This record gives sequence, C-alpha cells and structure tokens, in this order.
Amino acid sequence: MDEKLIEAYRTTDYRVRLPRGGWVSIRVDAAIPEELLPWTGKYAWAFITAWNPHSEVQARTQNRAAQQSLLSAIRELRQTVCVRPGMGVGEDWREPSLFVVGPDLFETDRFAQHFRQNAYVHGLGTSPARLRLTGGSTPHGQAG
Repeated sequence: MDEKLIEAYRTTDYRVRLPRGGWVSIRVDAAIPEELLPWTGKYAWAFITAWNPHSEVQARTQNRAAQQSLLSAIRELRQTVCVRPGMGVGEDWREPSLFVVGPDLFETDRFAQHFRQNAYVHGLGTSPARLRLTGGSTPHGQAG
C-alpha cells in the first residue's frame, strides 16, 4: 500500500457523534477520548466505513447503499454493544463512518475486507487507537 495513503489514514480526524450533540475525535496512536469510555469499557471497538472501497471515489448512492449494508451487518452481530455515527475527515475529503463497540478484530477484519476497505482504526477498552491495514492477503496491526 502506498505510504502517502497510509499517512493520510494516520492523520485523519476520526470523529464520533455524541448523543447530546457535538463530536469527539479519535486520533491514531492517541488515547481514546474520555467521552467514549462509558461505551468502550473492556470491549473491542472500531471506527470503520464502507465508503469509497480501496480509497477510490464512488457515487454517493453506491456509498450510501454500502454503508447501510455495513450498518445492518454490524447490528446483526450479538457482540455489538454500541454503534454511533462517525465522520472520517482528511485534508480534502470526508467520509461518513461508524464507531462500533463489541465486535472483535476477526469480525471487524471480515467487514473491512467484505467492503474492500484498506484500513480501519481500532482499540480495546481504553487502549490507544491503532491503524489496522486490511488491504493485501492478511490484515495486520499498526502501520508504520
């Protein structure tokens, strides 16, 4: 995977919508924001999207349909504890996303691969956010 693309993932502002309004940001390699701790507890969590597979721009209607499919699949899992709307914001782009608590890495990798995502951000409980690369043959831990 292109180093410039990995750097874009690493510097993205991963925003999670709070229930009473406003947003809180997750940053790769930083502690998860306090506002999210009541949800994460001891659980695995991820920030993932189905938009723009392989980081290639798709039509809005196609992206929305894929995102709805991802949301439905996540909600069907018994492990899912919480799903909040999110927004990945880069230097010159933004993608609707989901902050998901509960599914483990195996399930989240499966979603990322099914929806052809190159990477997603994840953590466990209060652990720092990590970038997980899913492009290629086997998903692997943190980039760079």
